[in-house]
Amino acid sequence: MFDISPFKLVALIVLAVIIFGPDKLPKLVADAMGIIRKIREFSDSAKEDIRKELGPEFKDFEFEDLNPKTFVRKQLATHGDEFGLSDLQELKNGFSKDASAATAAVKSVAADPLAKVADDSSPQVDMVKPERPQAAAERPAYDVDAT
Repeated sequence: MFDISPFKLVALIVLAVIIFGPDKLPKLVADAMGIIRKIREFSDSAKEDIRKELGPEFKDFEFEDLNPKTFVRKQLATHGDEFGLSDLQELKNGFSKDASAATAAVKSVAADPLAKVADDSSPQVDMVKPERPQAAAERPAYDVDAT
């Protein structure tokens, strides 16, 4: 929650004992816990008041749902098929398979460039021999009308 390492926590406790003294520290901790308890009670009562004012149709309302990430995640979980989420997932899986196959092919060629790749799943491409340019004598004569 606070991202405090154990070393820093021990240092804070030692610092608190030095500043407040060992006789006042238990009372300060008890007071701090009382304040935290009162704040939590106030927060819970405010949430209940809001739920009561919203009415019975919002009885399952959670305040965490107001977070946009949580809202989107919840909507996709309940209405994902309506949004075409399964189609997108299939498309993503297809791209992942193609990418892993391409990566494997590149790695195998990089390992042994002269080896022939024997993968039946990849489409075979016929190489077309490029045409050589024709000599001037072999080129067809075009009849140009100069009228």
